[in-house]
Amino acid sequence: MIQNELVKKIISNVEKSILGKRHEITDIVKGILAGGHILMEDVPGVGKTTLAKALAKTVNLQCKRIQCTPDLLPSDILGVSIYNQKRQQFEFKKGPVFTNILLADEINRTSPKTQSALLEVMEEEQVSDGNETYYLEAPFIVIATQNPVEQQGTFMLPEAQLDRFMIKVKLGYVDAETESNILETLNERKETLEAIVEGKDILELQRQVRKVHAAKPLLDYIVNIIQYSRVSKYIALGGSTRASIALLRTSQAMAFINGRDYIIPDDVKKNVYQVLCHRIILSPVARANSMNEMDVVSDILDRISIPRY
Repeated sequence: MIQNELVKKIISNVEKSILGKRHEITDIVKGILAGGHILMEDVPGVGKTTLAKALAKTVNLQCKRIQCTPDLLPSDILGVSIYNQKRQQFEFKKGPVFTNILLADEINRTSPKTQSALLEVMEEEQVSDGNETYYLEAPFIVIATQNPVEQQGTFMLPEAQLDRFMIKVKLGYVDAETESNILETLNERKETLEAIVEGKDILELQRQVRKVHAAKPLLDYIVNIIQYSRVSKYIALGGSTRASIALLRTSQAMAFINGRDYIIPDDVKKNVYQVLCHRIILSPVARANSMNEMDVVSDILDRISIPRY
């Protein structure tokens, strides 16, 4: 599959910039092929921003960065109408959101009001200003990084915004051998990233992903998982219909990356954690049993029978 080889070239190119994270890079590329937005959460200094910038260079798309701070305003992201005295009319000055890849660095360090400014643009790819609506150019992808909520100076993301992120990826620390290699090559490494694909190629890959076949038993499997998340005693807020769609799309993207034109149960099971963990809210019962989101999702998978056909 020629398209599959193209995806592998994208992953290998990004890997030149950040060592020891091929699995995480694959996950992020999977999210892009699925047509969704990606949230990366981890402690500072593990390469979240470096990975996002490397990906932007690889796909040769326009990329803009927002450094999220507590004093950031919605107009700093979306844009603002300014009165032109010469023309005697208001003119809309577009903000950094008008791009192909928007890197929102440390998104949970800005206020909830500013975080909510991205709700419309992430879902409908448009910005409303008064009576005017401004549309963004496809593809539009938000790659946001956030620090763990336990750290000082962070705000919880609204549930509505978390639901708009297709997947959440955690990078984690590299192993000792990889970290040693990073230090050894620190002074020798040069910028070797090259543009592998254009915007039209990404759109074509996304179209190919949507053609990956999902049999009815697997669609029912996805629905049953999300449905159970809404009735589980360990969950106060379960997955939405958007979560079902996200699970289908990421499963299709995983099958595509692996060179298949159909999804299998393993594609669904391996994506459930990234799709659901950031969407659900644990109930007091779960907290009383010292369960985290991963534990709860594992419990759901244990209870839902795997389709056999």
